[in-house]
Order: sequence, then C-alpha cells, then structure tokens
Amino acid sequence: MNQDLNKLQPYPFEKLARLKSGAQPPAGLGHIALSIGEPKHEAPQFVAEELLTHLHGLANYPTTKGLPALRQAAADWLSARFQLPPGSIDAERHVIPVNGTREALFAFAQAMVDRSADPPLVLMPNPFYQIYEGAALLAGAEPYYLNCSADNHYLPDFDAVPAPVWQRCQLIYLCSPGNPTGAVIDRATLERLIGLADRHDFIIAADECYSEIYPDEDNAPVGLLQVAAQMGRDDYRRCVVFHSLSKRSNLPGMRSGFVAGDAELIQKFLLYRTYHGSAMPPYHQAASIKAWQDETHVQHNRELYRAKFAAVLDILGDALEVTQPAAGFYLWPRTPIDDAEFARRLFAEQNVTVLPGSYLSRDAHGANPGANHVRMALVAPQDECVDAANRIKNFINSL
Repeated sequence: MNQDLNKLQPYPFEKLARLKSGAQPPAGLGHIALSIGEPKHEAPQFVAEELLTHLHGLANYPTTKGLPALRQAAADWLSARFQLPPGSIDAERHVIPVNGTREALFAFAQAMVDRSADPPLVLMPNPFYQIYEGAALLAGAEPYYLNCSADNHYLPDFDAVPAPVWQRCQLIYLCSPGNPTGAVIDRATLERLIGLADRHDFIIAADECYSEIYPDEDNAPVGLLQVAAQMGRDDYRRCVVFHSLSKRSNLPGMRSGFVAGDAELIQKFLLYRTYHGSAMPPYHQAASIKAWQDETHVQHNRELYRAKFAAVLDILGDALEVTQPAAGFYLWPRTPIDDAEFARRLFAEQNVTVLPGSYLSRDAHGANPGANHVRMALVAPQDECVDAANRIKNFINSL
C-alpha cells in the first residue's frame, strides 16, 4: 500500500460533521448550508438540452484528448476572455478537456513532480483547497505553505519565500480568485512569479475556476496566461491554467473543465491521462461546447451574486468584520470567538452551517491564517442567504 496515504488529513467536511455531531438545532428553523461551494443557481437550459440530444454517444468510447470542437471552443473562450494573441493558443497543442478541475489539479502533480529530487517541494496558498496538499503528498513531494492573512491582503507573499525554498520548488499552485478569501493576484505579482519560475525552473499551476464571478463587469480578474502573453511569452512556458464550468455556468454535476498552457507540459499531461483513463463522456463534451460559447448566462450569474452580496453585507456589515471579496462567491469574515466554536454554536442555535477557517489551513511559520475566520458560500437562493445573514446577526448579538 502507498504509505503516503497515511499523510492525508481528514477532509474539511469530515471534520465539520464531527464538530456538529450531537448538536440539536431548533426544530422550528430550517437548515441553511453556507459551508459548501456548490452553485445552486439554475443550470443553463440550452446546455441540458444539448446533453440530452447527444446521449446516443453512450455507444462510443471517448478519447482522452477530447473532441476537436471542444478543444477549439475552450481555446476560443480562453483567447477572448484573456485577450491572448491570435493563434497563440492552438487547440491541438495547448488544451486538454478534463472532468472538472478537481481531478485535474490532483492528477497534474502526479505527472509533473520528479520524485528523484531530495525532497521536492510543492508550494500552495494557506488557507487552501485541500486537493493541492493531497496532490503534493501523493506525488511524493512536501507541501510548503504560503500564509495568506489580512497583513498581506490574503495573498501569497512571494518576496518573503527564502531562496532555498524556490530552489527546491518544482510546482506551485495558485488560486486566483482565491478560495476561501476571494483575493485576486494582480498583474505585477504574476510577472514576478513567472520570473521566479524561469530562474528556479518550476511550474505554475493556476486554479482559475472562480475567474468568472466578480462584482465589476469592467474589472475582470487577470489570468496567468494573460500576463505571460503581455510579457511576450506566448509560448506560455512553465504556465498552466485550470478552468471549469462548475462555477462559471452552474454545472457542478457535469464535471467539465479544461487545462491549457505550455504545450510541452500539456503533452506530458495528456500521456499521463491516457493511462489514467479519465476521458470526458461524449455527451458532456457536446454540452460543454455550447456552454463555453455563450456569455449571456455567465453575466446573469454574476448579477445574481452581486445582488446576494449586497443584501447579505447590508445585514452583516455592522455585526462582523467582513468585506466584499474581489471575486468569487465566498465571504471570509473574522469571528469574535474561536472559529470552530463559532461554527458549532451557530449550527446549534440557528441551524446555519459555515466552515471553520482553521479547517482550510495549516499551522505554518508560527501561525494558522485560517484561525478565527469562517467561510460562507453565498450559493443558496437570495432569500435563504438573507435569512442566514439575519440568523448570524442574531447569533452574534447573543454572544
């Protein structure tokens, strides 16, 4: 058995279930879950219809590389969204469809980490999406955590990383917009990181699955490939991005996304995936093409989130230390008491579930940057989010 499995920590929702165990919320209050980042807005009807239309694809094995039309739709969307130079993203060489970014983010480390190094490092933000840590450990690497706190605007401070760490780094995971903080890494910071990757020869894996949820239509989050192209690096060397339809198009159940960037890395990742056996079903591919080709439903999705943030922050703004995130659909407030105690008591007294921030982070460099925070996912319908906000305010007033 792979002994690295013993290094994996319990998943945050497993810890949350234990935390809530035995608590009895009031019978008269229905449960509201703000703990899971699962979009609840309606999936686009035209995507569902396209999926049903192509169910005859059940009779065919899909290819790992995916349909040329799907790769082209992803390449076209990526080029338009991030203003990439015409022709710089070749659908044949730079793009692979994947079954959601979760499995791809995990698999990428297995394909890219050189276990012969002593020992390899994989850098990641802290707090973080737990897949990054698990991927590093099962690839035989050691995670190195980049604390993201209010002091550094909830962003990794790359300038504070010691040179020996960069020298051992083989892969760095980014999450921008961030989960759980919603922080967005700016152009200048990405330029510095690309320069560090060139100097120390590591790969940048940018998880950009929240890139299409942002409050200002005229200020979309910048992307890794966008910055690379603006630096004149339209070969995208050492740069790979991960995009998904789950958040952008409210299609978490379809498990559809893509990976794009450095052609050499994409070729090696395709080889890995060919053996891994993780091809996307043909009917999901057909439906995904339609989703990537339409922006109207994505703009409407942002409108729904803007309305929810405005309503919830109007209620909680004077009760919690919380601000509008730069992007994404999470709130990341500070708690007036220990975050785990806050979450348990909020559930027990108000039947609202939030996720303790310390469950999303690790003790590193003398601190746990998730401590005394909770993550609130504003994914439920607006009336439920407003109800939850009022209950949270009542709970805080009772402390």
